[in-house]
Amino acid sequence: MSKVLEALYASAPSGDFTIYTLDLIHPSFEGGVIRLCQGFDDVTATLETGETVTFLASGFGLSLARRAMRGNQGIQFQLDNVTGEAINAVDAANEVGGTIGVAARIFVASDLSAPSEPPAIMTATAVKTNVRSVMVVAGFHDLTNKAWPARRYTPEFAPGLKYFS
Repeated sequence: MSKVLEALYASAPSGDFTIYTLDLIHPSFEGGVIRLCQGFDDVTATLETGETVTFLASGFGLSLARRAMRGNQGIQFQLDNVTGEAINAVDAANEVGGTIGVAARIFVASDLSAPSEPPAIMTATAVKTNVRSVMVVAGFHDLTNKAWPARRYTPEFAPGLKYFS
């Protein structure tokens, strides 16, 4: 956690607040990415790469993952589908196929020069739509079900194994 975010959480200065942002990444989206921020006003901020982008104001609810030692963690968010754009984007992504990437960032309103902590990069694992909203569940890598060691020793990788029985 950055010093700016730590100071905000500790002292809660008036007029300063956190801004949660989401990047939805899929080739079928216009420009390959849809950038949203939680609130009523669009926000122009600088990413960790130095690129300055604009996040569109959106009414979304966000449920962050707990910081724990569980193997499978993720976030859940719900986009209010006021104009039907969310359903159209999800339908277009489903037609093309592939997975929807999600990058979640936290900015502090007084310092939009960089995210207050590194982005959480996830993959959408479940997408549910109805007339009023789109609900997305995104998860990090599932460490509990990950094979260990990650590299499998097969005769293709280690040719000498075919001589052992």
